[in-house]
Amino acid sequence: MNVWRIINRSILITPVWLIYFVGFIPATVLFYRAFFNNLGADPLKTLEHELGEYALIFLIILLSFRPIKKLMSLNLIKFRRSIGLLAFWYATLHFLTYIILDQQLIWDLLIGDLIKRPYIIVGFFAFLTLVPLALTSNIWSIRRLGMVKWKNLHLLVYVSAILAVLHYVLLVKSWPIKPLLYLLVIVLLIAFRFLLKRFL
Repeated sequence: MNVWRIINRSILITPVWLIYFVGFIPATVLFYRAFFNNLGADPLKTLEHELGEYALIFLIILLSFRPIKKLMSLNLIKFRRSIGLLAFWYATLHFLTYIILDQQLIWDLLIGDLIKRPYIIVGFFAFLTLVPLALTSNIWSIRRLGMVKWKNLHLLVYVSAILAVLHYVLLVKSWPIKPLLYLLVIVLLIAFRFLLKRFL
């Protein structure tokens, strides 16, 4: 029996709740370490940045579903909603950590930070583009909008990914390899979706 057929059958019997359970383990560990002050010299920044990076990782996983299906006949569509919502919830935790714990809901500080650090504006728009995706990630929305409109709306995930990785790249003060690798991977995944699919 084809190995991909076996894997696909395993996917079919894997419960979706398991994806959420595993997906929230990093956040649980991060907040546990933060509570016990075990996140290094700047725990707040570490917590904030790690949550944002996990949101980006889940977006990359989500974008990889189509290439994986096309290249390996591996159908992960069952987990599209759960992975997308994990990306949204990590982005939400990242955003809330920034405005509540970091800026303490002091609007003068927030506005000053926006002026001084434009990458925050980019990150905010990345988060905003995830909101309609999270709100419409259900059967009711598909029926309400119709499949064509729903699919067109969910193309925003590519915009979200680009803005999120730009937020990360602009955040760093030098050019470390990790954010650039994330950028390269996202560009390749988007190229696959919009340019290369006609040849595959």
